[in-house]
Amino acid sequence: MNMNATILGQTVAFIVFVWFCMKFVWPPLMGAIEARQKEIAEGLSSAERAKKDLAMAQDHATEQLKEAKLQSAQIIELANKRKAQIVEDATREAQAEREKILTQAQAEIEAERNRVKEELRKQVAALALVGAERILERHIDAAANSDIVEKVVAEL
Repeated sequence: MNMNATILGQTVAFIVFVWFCMKFVWPPLMGAIEARQKEIAEGLSSAERAKKDLAMAQDHATEQLKEAKLQSAQIIELANKRKAQIVEDATREAQAEREKILTQAQAEIEAERNRVKEELRKQVAALALVGAERILERHIDAAANSDIVEKVVAEL
């Protein structure tokens, strides 16, 4: 066997093999590789979009949290103002009630004072009559001498 014929045969076989591979094996492999590269690129771009979406979601969540804190601070401030207003209203109502009670008490005191004065006048008039009876040493009829009794009560 000749060495040149073997090398030539092997070269032809290798060329046929390379042609066969390039014609039938290489395109499906390249298609699979390209498809895989597309999938990886899409996956990477999806991951980038997901990172951006996550960052946006975190920013949005932070913004909403700030808004919620601001709203809660406003609600607390309104509640404190309302509390102060309720306390002020209650104080005002209590003050009005106190004034009303004081006015009623003063009216009752004045009425009681007038009643006691009138009772005292009657007692003084009765004492004056008793004193006059003793001085005159006779009985004075209050019904008969009512004009005198009324005059004495009026003077007192």
